[in-house]
Amino acid sequence: MEYINHQNSPWLISIAFLVALVAGGTGLTLTKDLSKKTVFQRKLSIALAAITLGGGIWSMHFVGMLGLQMPILFYYDAAITLVSALIAILIVTLALLLLHFVKRTRLTIVAAGALVGMGVLAMHYVGMSGMQLCRPVYTVFGVVSSSVLAIGLCILAFWVAYDSRSNRTIVIGTLCFGTAVTAVHYLAMAGTQFTPVATTQEIGPLISNEVMAIGVILSSFVIFGAFLWVGSTLLVPVEPAEPAAPLSPTPAAQPAPALWLPCEKDGGKVRVPASDVAFVRADGHYTQIYTAEGRFFCVWPITEATKRLRAEGFIKVHRSYLVNPAKVTRFEPGKDKGRCGFDGADLPEVPVSRSHLKDAKSAFA
Repeated sequence: MEYINHQNSPWLISIAFLVALVAGGTGLTLTKDLSKKTVFQRKLSIALAAITLGGGIWSMHFVGMLGLQMPILFYYDAAITLVSALIAILIVTLALLLLHFVKRTRLTIVAAGALVGMGVLAMHYVGMSGMQLCRPVYTVFGVVSSSVLAIGLCILAFWVAYDSRSNRTIVIGTLCFGTAVTAVHYLAMAGTQFTPVATTQEIGPLISNEVMAIGVILSSFVIFGAFLWVGSTLLVPVEPAEPAAPLSPTPAAQPAPALWLPCEKDGGKVRVPASDVAFVRADGHYTQIYTAEGRFFCVWPITEATKRLRAEGFIKVHRSYLVNPAKVTRFEPGKDKGRCGFDGADLPEVPVSRSHLKDAKSAFA
């Protein structure tokens, strides 16, 4: 089989690495502090981060391909090229949803990193399959080594960036992500040969290197613009917001409650006095607050709620529930578990687990 001599442009390798770094830094920064945002804002941030990270993987790949120098003319299938970008974006979206809408553990961080690594590989090989008038020929070493490197480095990137969410770990995670995407591309290319093909087998219209360059420049322009926007947002100090109106107005003669819970309801932010809360239920990384006025979403995880509300007299009756003894109107203990009831038809009963039954009996005796 006749192979074509080929080489890569060194300065485009540097630009490809820079694009991967900028995309990684922007995407990882967009997902920081999402627990402080509304559900809509979290979904929007995840969508933007997925487009940035997935688009960065695609842009880095084709910046590198623009530097591929061969003595023959070759084209790309526009349909397959577009599909390769969508694959990267969709797989990164799945990884971010796993990190931000499922209970985050070491296993979920590893799974998300592995997903992104597989997304990098899928984007690379699907994008390569779109080449026309030449056919890539892969080696076992190139495929296996690039696969191990992609998954390993992406797991490392997300482990560093998500184990402790800070600007320092995001920078380190960005370096790992940029290195992963770039190294995988060039390691896979090192194990790839090209052979000429006399005819095209395109699905969509053919695009030349010149047209591809325009597309890559536009996508990179968007990524760099997002990077500048995110960077300027982080550098500009945020003025403290005006406190939201309390759920129940407190008379002037009555002292303010010792603790307010930051909550959301119907898209608006409210503060709920701890004294109005009947019980708190864990909901993934967040909690649901139940009062006589209804149910509210709270950004605190159950561990934070437990730490803060125990000082207000709340007790834990289940690993997922905290109750306010002042609001409990009935307690039904059983042999191994029990139930707490409250006034009001809209307030459901709260289960008492075996491990917390003794404490509940003491509190409600």
